[in-house]
Amino acid sequence: MNVIAKSGNFAPFGRATVTAISNGALPVTGTAKVQEKKGALPPTIIRTNGYSLAQEIFQVPFTVSSGPAVSTQILQKRFAHTDIQVPSFDAYRKDITKDPEICWESIAAGTGLATAYGAKGFVTDLVSTMSASADVLASSKIEVKLNAIPEGKSMVFKWRGKPLFIRHRGQAEIAKEEAVNLSELRDPQHDKDRVKKSEWLIVLGVCTHLGCVPIANAGEYGGYYCPCHGSHYDASGRIRKGPAPLNLEVPAYEFKEGDLVVVG
Repeated sequence: MNVIAKSGNFAPFGRATVTAISNGALPVTGTAKVQEKKGALPPTIIRTNGYSLAQEIFQVPFTVSSGPAVSTQILQKRFAHTDIQVPSFDAYRKDITKDPEICWESIAAGTGLATAYGAKGFVTDLVSTMSASADVLASSKIEVKLNAIPEGKSMVFKWRGKPLFIRHRGQAEIAKEEAVNLSELRDPQHDKDRVKKSEWLIVLGVCTHLGCVPIANAGEYGGYYCPCHGSHYDASGRIRKGPAPLNLEVPAYEFKEGDLVVVG
């Protein structure tokens, strides 16, 4: 019993020396099925985009020397692929779309034309807004028939909201005004410089002092007199006495055929 009990301690070593003897009838085969343990294989990755393709690029560090005892390690990672063939669809494209510069030239030309046309319209509208209207232009000129004014008389017309004096002078009056010494005048101006035809004097009936309307054929010099502050003008519209600093203004005018004058 002691031997049997103690033999259990040597059982593991004894198993290695156990042999099985066949009777020769049938080969001994194992009846138990041994299952092999299969390892998990990584899934096959089909790399189609730029990121996945970049993972397979070989990366290698290299050293760049730029001086004594100076070195820099740069990790090279190539993203350019010279073996990738880009398909060409020129056979299916229109000729006008093959040149990329044509599109930009057309856009630039169209934009320039549109800008020029818009600027033209803006300037035209601005000028038309600032210009005078048709009724103002019509009233900016006045036509007067001079045969209706007798010699020695002065008539008043309305022009641009102001009184217009037209005086028909006689020869004695013309000679008198032409003989005036310019040194005696406050605003020196010869009579011939104020008229286009000696017999016709055309001036604005606005006193140059404070804008009052003078009275024709009145005053100490027989021309015009402003009763507001006592300014005296001669028959040429020149200031001779009083506070007015300047002569009566001569507007732009021209004589037409016959006895017609256009002022403005």
